[in-house]
Amino acid sequence: MKLYYSPGACSLADHIALHEAGLSFEHEKVDLKAKRTESGADYTAINPKGYVPALTLDSGETLSENIAILDWIAHQDTKLKPSGPMGHTHLLEALAYISTEIHKSFKPFFAGAGDDEKAKAGETILKRMGYLADTMEGDFLFGADLSVADCYLFVMLLWARKNGLDVPQKLVGYRDRLMERPSVKAAMTHEGLI
Repeated sequence: MKLYYSPGACSLADHIALHEAGLSFEHEKVDLKAKRTESGADYTAINPKGYVPALTLDSGETLSENIAILDWIAHQDTKLKPSGPMGHTHLLEALAYISTEIHKSFKPFFAGAGDDEKAKAGETILKRMGYLADTMEGDFLFGADLSVADCYLFVMLLWARKNGLDVPQKLVGYRDRLMERPSVKAAMTHEGLI
């Protein structure tokens, strides 16, 4: 199995989750501008969408999109999703919210938008993160146990810090706790982030 990533991109969530699940995998950096992998392969032949993440499974099938990859990882290690009859549904709900309402809202910061557009996006991001802070059920989004949604939210919190956004204090402590997890340290070390 191989994860294709770009350092600090949203693919970091999958990188962390794979370590959390204890799955054996390789990882290869992608130059998103050149659309080339570290070994020189044409990345668009691996993922025609041209962006990360992509996860090539042992079967040879390649998954893309964070929601799909994180959901697949949670199925490999069910401790990474909330339990109960609605646990999986609530996990998908959280992943979709993080992807569509938070992740996409960062676009002005990465697309060279002006200060006004960035300020407006920042307000939206903080409002959306505030909702998650208010609905957290414990140390993590779903209580005492980490889920793959926490891995994704963690990356969004790193982006917020990088872009000078003051997230709710509850999420600062949450981010700092996650920074201490071996899976986070391993993934960030592999990506040259720490």
